[in-house]
Amino acid sequence: MGVTVFHKGALLARGTAQEVIPQMRALEPLERASDLLVFDDDTGRQIDLDLQAEEPARMRGRPSLGVKAREVTLLPRHWDWLNAQRGGASAALRRLVEEASKRAKSPEQGYDAAYRFLSAIAGDLPRFEDAVREIYAGNKVGYDHFTYEWPPAIRDHGRTLAFPE
Repeated sequence: MGVTVFHKGALLARGTAQEVIPQMRALEPLERASDLLVFDDDTGRQIDLDLQAEEPARMRGRPSLGVKAREVTLLPRHWDWLNAQRGGASAALRRLVEEASKRAKSPEQGYDAAYRFLSAIAGDLPRFEDAVREIYAGNKVGYDHFTYEWPPAIRDHGRTLAFPE
């Protein structure tokens, strides 16, 4: 799962939870909990990451990526094709699933993700309601107009969630 971290309205980090936690831990103690916000890149929802947990001992394989072994049943020609791909069958399947999941997202899901993100971080910024109306109208130009004076990281992330390219 990809996440984006904002510290006092500025982009701090982007990546997996395991990738961003060290940058979050390196910050000075926060004055307010709302100074550090983490968002799920797929849903736009604000999430919490456990910064206190100790890192587990390294194991072989890819458990740090959250990879789970499961059985997949395919025809021999499918296995042949997968095994011929860069990185082997598992890597090819992960790439195919990632590409399909990005294409499968409807515009409305993007609009909702942007709304959730913006409501949590930008609800008190000027022209917030106008910007949200433009998102649901599918109007990138209108969104850009109403968010022009917002902090660039917030404006740009909201645009990316609402109008993925």
